Amino acid sequence: MTAVSLHHAGPTRLETALLTMADALTAYVAHRRDLRSRRRARELASLSERRSARDPRELDIALLALGSRPR
Repeated sequence: MTAVSLHHAGPTRLETALLTMADALTAYVAHRRDLRSRRRARELASLSERRSARDPRELDIALLALGSRPR
């Protein structure tokens, strides 16, 4: 291979920048997903503790408020 063909085989500066941006966005989304799952787990634990005998659907209503589907 010549130097010219090796140059064309590698990613351009734009491609490298876009890959870097994609990696950063992927890491950010994974971080937000982790935070959201931790928050929902805390809320679920809190709601389970506060669940009262007078309204057995209270947990389901609260989960709907958080954006979860009913069980």
